[in-house]
Amino acid sequence: MSIATIYSRAQYGMEAVLVSVEVHLSNGLPSFSIVGLPEAAVRESKDRVRAALINSNFEFPAKRIIVNLAPAELPKQGGRFDLAIALGLLVASKQIDASTLDGYEFIGELSLSGQLNQSTGILPAAYACHRLGKILITSLHNQYQLSPLDNTSYLCASHLLDVCAHLNKITLLAHSLQKQQCEDQIHSYSLNEVRGQQRAKRALTIAATGQHHLLMIGSPGSGKTMLASRFPCLLTKLDKEQMLETMSVYSIANVSGIKRHIYERPFRAPHHTVSTVGLVGGGSTPKPGEISLAHNGVLFLDEFTEYSRHTLDALREPIETGRITISRAHAQVSFPARFQLIAAMNPCPNGCDIDDYGHCQCSEQQLTNYRKKLSAPILDRIDLQVSVPKLPSRELLQQTDQQAEDWINKTQCIHKAFEIQMYRQGLPNALLEGRQLTEVCKLDPIAENKTLSMMERLKLSARAFHKILKVARSIADLEGTNDIAQIHINEAMSYRQFDRSLKS
Repeated sequence: MSIATIYSRAQYGMEAVLVSVEVHLSNGLPSFSIVGLPEAAVRESKDRVRAALINSNFEFPAKRIIVNLAPAELPKQGGRFDLAIALGLLVASKQIDASTLDGYEFIGELSLSGQLNQSTGILPAAYACHRLGKILITSLHNQYQLSPLDNTSYLCASHLLDVCAHLNKITLLAHSLQKQQCEDQIHSYSLNEVRGQQRAKRALTIAATGQHHLLMIGSPGSGKTMLASRFPCLLTKLDKEQMLETMSVYSIANVSGIKRHIYERPFRAPHHTVSTVGLVGGGSTPKPGEISLAHNGVLFLDEFTEYSRHTLDALREPIETGRITISRAHAQVSFPARFQLIAAMNPCPNGCDIDDYGHCQCSEQQLTNYRKKLSAPILDRIDLQVSVPKLPSRELLQQTDQQAEDWINKTQCIHKAFEIQMYRQGLPNALLEGRQLTEVCKLDPIAENKTLSMMERLKLSARAFHKILKVARSIADLEGTNDIAQIHINEAMSYRQFDRSLKS
């Protein structure tokens, strides 16, 4: 009898759980069984491993083979355990010395020829190995996913023979030199390209300063989508921790091949026909949705009222908590979803200009049904709501070099205001809550009384009141002042005009 233990990792939500691959050989009729709650793709590993070993000129043991994937209660999915199972068989059959595997973990799907194929969720696994001082050996096809990590944390091979040659110290695997280059960065737009719309640009500036959610309302062609697509140019870059978390989500969702610089904040713009599962995540095997792919970045929902109400209401909890928990009969997983929502919609079903309702042909019933597509709780959670009217033709031709220079300065002011927030409270103004909100957004008695009276008159909720305070704090930070003045409160209030009515 022979037994070998190889270490790999299973994907469980955002976690890379350590899995012990135990291979046991014993006398008896030749058989090959895998235990430890494997799904179909894992059970099929025995055929892939057998063919890969034979085609790589190794001896496949004609014995009774049992492979145990521990812990047994954790569901195992995919072909990521193929490499570990193959190496376990080689160690158990004395074709490789067990001591050569010390300090390594293995993830890789084998082809029938022994080639290593790409696997999902490699980045969280490699990062977990790095924290334990181990080295992950995986497929060469996973280099792009692993580019955010120090290349001493992992080794990449193209074939099972290359892995064995490295373990036997015949031909060592070289540490990867491939890194995601800056040319992968998507084209960076600028707000200089947007003519006019000064109020909407001001709202975007405030939103970028404190990472506030924003809703733009205007007729088709007024520039809402153009403004939203240029919003990322105002945002600060990701720090290393945020970058690793964001890229881990992309690795798990297997969309890391999308060309974007690793320190650039993600920008996701799903179509309005997206399902609830596609937006928030889910499935029989839970996967991240668009809100998780937008983690630490921007989620742009164009044609906001065309999304189903059920789908939009599913955003309510993630907007508040920054996470989405998906529960299934066999598992409960949680994905990060700290995104900044930018939404755009028409003021009425026919798309009339927001300042020209006299020509609107919509009936009262049509308008009522249109407004009901957005629930009050969703509107309550959006910090800034701004109108985007159509521009006069002459204004479309006006843009000066001075205006372009001003936007460079404004971007610098945004970044400086963001640094002030990080130094003062360690998080953006939009995330302030509890005692921290009270301390950072303190008002003088006169401003407080005026604010409360305005709240009574507009019949806004307590959440809306807190949103107004946070926006006012961001306006004050943008102007470089320590105290929130009444003028800041008044401007923040002006961005709540569409809370209860799309026509006010």
